[in-house]
Amino acid sequence: MESIKELYRIGAGPSSSHTMAPRKAAETFLSRNPDAFSFRITLYGSLAATGKGHLTDKAIHEVFGERHHEILWKPEKRLPLYSNGMLFECFTDKGKIIEQWKVYSIGGGALFEDGTKQLEKSCSYPLKKLTDILDYCQKKGLSFWEYVEECEGLEIREFLGSIWNAMKASIEKGLQEEGVIQGGLGVRRQAWAYHQKAFNSAAHLKRQGLIAAYALAVSEENATGGTIVTAPTCGSCGVLPAVLYYAEKNFNSSEKQIIRALATAGLIGNLVKHNASISGAEVGCQGEVGTACSMAAGAAVQLLGGTIRQIEYAAEMGMEHNLGLTCDPVEGLVQIPCIERNVFAATQALNSADYALLSDGEHRISFDEVVLVMNQTGKDLSARYRETASGGLARMYRVRKGLNKDN
Repeated sequence: MESIKELYRIGAGPSSSHTMAPRKAAETFLSRNPDAFSFRITLYGSLAATGKGHLTDKAIHEVFGERHHEILWKPEKRLPLYSNGMLFECFTDKGKIIEQWKVYSIGGGALFEDGTKQLEKSCSYPLKKLTDILDYCQKKGLSFWEYVEECEGLEIREFLGSIWNAMKASIEKGLQEEGVIQGGLGVRRQAWAYHQKAFNSAAHLKRQGLIAAYALAVSEENATGGTIVTAPTCGSCGVLPAVLYYAEKNFNSSEKQIIRALATAGLIGNLVKHNASISGAEVGCQGEVGTACSMAAGAAVQLLGGTIRQIEYAAEMGMEHNLGLTCDPVEGLVQIPCIERNVFAATQALNSADYALLSDGEHRISFDEVVLVMNQTGKDLSARYRETASGGLARMYRVRKGLNKDN
């Protein structure tokens, strides 16, 4: 299981799978072929179906700049290994091919090279199930964040400190912005207004309003291509920062405690990534927002003084109650329903934490089992509900606009 450094990535939105990873792949291919005369990039499956809304072409164009290059879109064809496939080719000035490179975007900004392995460096996590990690930690008297440090080394603290600073920056910037988000849907930024209303609300509405404002701030930054942290993806980037920022302001949580909570959340996200998927193109939004909700719920329990068994329970609930969540972005943009989903998942994460803290942590279905169910549910979903913008809300919007023949 890879380092949580490969889960938390600082970069520009709006999509880790469709923007960050293609940009990284383009940079890698260009660095290998700096003297090529021209380039051709073919995008397949979900990557092609929603790539324009996710600014995939913009990310690739920015890498190749003035060099001769073209992008081909093949949404109807899915490459064998993953939905988000790419084929990079480069040529001499005589049109002779120099190199072909097939690579996949597998979620969270990570790349997988056809015929080889994931392109990131892994570290050693000997245990691959949260149940096993829970047993190990109970025997050793460890917290989950201590297990992360045991596997990653103490230098992970500095990395997580930089992640927390980036998360806070995205919230604080997003809270100051107003106006319409680009893309043509007419979606307005609402974080500032929610934040103002929350401060003037009764106590029972303040928590909901503040959480909403913080999640909106990050998600709206992501939708405009701003700098955010994948947690675990761009499309779900508002959930964990919102919960942690709320904890800092209202639970009296110190920076050290927040960093430890980030370690625990990263462990939870990594387990989903390793044992299932965090890619909307593979398993729907349950893999993105569901995982983010699990991560945030577990982090919140830790910050509120819960046990590791209660953390596992909260993480399980965070995923369980997002099972079956489809990925159907309207017009392929990370706006509707993505932005609001971050708000409700952040609220749900805190509710899961409250519920787990009221219990003794005992429950019937384990986190590991729910993750396996999520993965199978995602495989069973029709492709139109896995980030192709061809079903669900995306289709309904096009029907209403008269853009579908079956209206």
